[in-house]
Amino acid sequence: MLEVLFMKGDRGRAGSPLRRRLGPLFGLCIAILLTTLPGAAPATETAREDLPFNVVVFMVDDLGWQDVSVPLADEITPFNERYRTPNLERLAREGVRFTDAYAAAPVCTPSRTSMHTGQDPGRTHITYWTLHADRDTSRPHPTLKAPPWRMNGLDRNDRVLPQLLRDEGYRTIHIGKAHFGAHKTFAADPKDIGFDVNVAGHASGGPGSFRGTEHFTVAGREGKLGSRETVWDVPGLEKYHGKEIYLTEALAIEAVREIETSVAENRPLFLSFCPYAVHTPIQANRKKLEKYAGLDRREAAYATMVESVDDALGEVLATLDRLGIADNTVVIFTSDNGGLSAVARGGPAHTHNAPLRSGKGSAYEGGTRIPQVIRWPDLTTPNSVCDVPVITQDLYPTILEAAGVDLPVDTPIDGKNLAPLLEGKSLPARDLVWHQPHQWGARGPGIEPFTALRWGGEKLLYFHADRRFELYDLDRDLGIANSSLRLQYDF
Repeated sequence: MLEVLFMKGDRGRAGSPLRRRLGPLFGLCIAILLTTLPGAAPATETAREDLPFNVVVFMVDDLGWQDVSVPLADEITPFNERYRTPNLERLAREGVRFTDAYAAAPVCTPSRTSMHTGQDPGRTHITYWTLHADRDTSRPHPTLKAPPWRMNGLDRNDRVLPQLLRDEGYRTIHIGKAHFGAHKTFAADPKDIGFDVNVAGHASGGPGSFRGTEHFTVAGREGKLGSRETVWDVPGLEKYHGKEIYLTEALAIEAVREIETSVAENRPLFLSFCPYAVHTPIQANRKKLEKYAGLDRREAAYATMVESVDDALGEVLATLDRLGIADNTVVIFTSDNGGLSAVARGGPAHTHNAPLRSGKGSAYEGGTRIPQVIRWPDLTTPNSVCDVPVITQDLYPTILEAAGVDLPVDTPIDGKNLAPLLEGKSLPARDLVWHQPHQWGARGPGIEPFTALRWGGEKLLYFHADRRFELYDLDRDLGIANSSLRLQYDF
């Protein structure tokens, strides 16, 4: 039986774009529902004019929509005032900030692999985060079991971004968190998906520690340095072991060195800079703590992590300037999912992304809406704002456009080239879709197996366990507190 109830106060909205499409949309949702039921499946000082654009992608881990000083809401918020990100402010002044940018998923691996394939997680079937080969990392759910999915992440058949760029002569560099595939599988090592250089990237999604004195390991963080090894220990940074250095700082040093090498070799570069920050464990960069003395202890630590990421961005931007390649380099700053709010933070849970609801792992806006800024020299209008909804997989065709590389013709691409938006033009209207038929490892609003769709200013969510739909008007209800639609399937 299909039951539809428009909530009080919704009269007069029946002509909205999404509501006009409810008939075919429900057909789509039923199809999705059926598939998720049990049993379903420094040498140079000037840029070479004849080289294509360099591309630098800063993909921060778990950075929420409000975790920066660049305002993305209608007005500056208390969170914008809390965090210090002057280098991101500079990038925004020189480029475009996106108010409605989304991660492809509310957890990391699906978003990171979407950027490198240009495909929705629903298409790749990489719908959750990976760790060990052939092992489902979904948390047990009281009534549901996750459908079959690609638990090992990327494989040899994927037409991935770094390989396409390397084939065209780019020097491809990965720095920091990778998390493209499970340990002991093809994509565990970023070099296997087309990166010439890999610094500190492997198959785990978080670091053992952010401190060189702790060797970036779990044992070091526990005060038992060298007593054991874990999958969370960050590899390849032995030169920093025992030093008073923060992980983000070490990665920035390595990034600068690799940019210098690329310029010395006179090769265009693709740099994927992925600091493990601001993922747990939440550990303060002690050199910055004094600035945040008035905050909750954990929130002060978190703020130092955000500032350390911004410092790393500043180091990269300064290097591009110093080497004379800033005018020939596209810089993209983004996050892999919404900000952590259910656990491990100070203050009330599920509030750290306000006015957005909930956070990482959730179907609600706090789980997927992210900060994003792009600077494309000679294309972007400085200090401009774009409120068109965009999503992680759009970076794939956008980066290939910047590099002058054709899209592969033998695989479907879900992302859209953002170049028109960057120069103030428009894109055809489209749906954005999220699909996470898994239970994430925490409890909270919207943290349950779900599928969601955004069309224009409206967002429809389907929660698998009780087969319910919720519909929100984001233009009127950004915090999605009041669903304008109840819809229940009773089989």
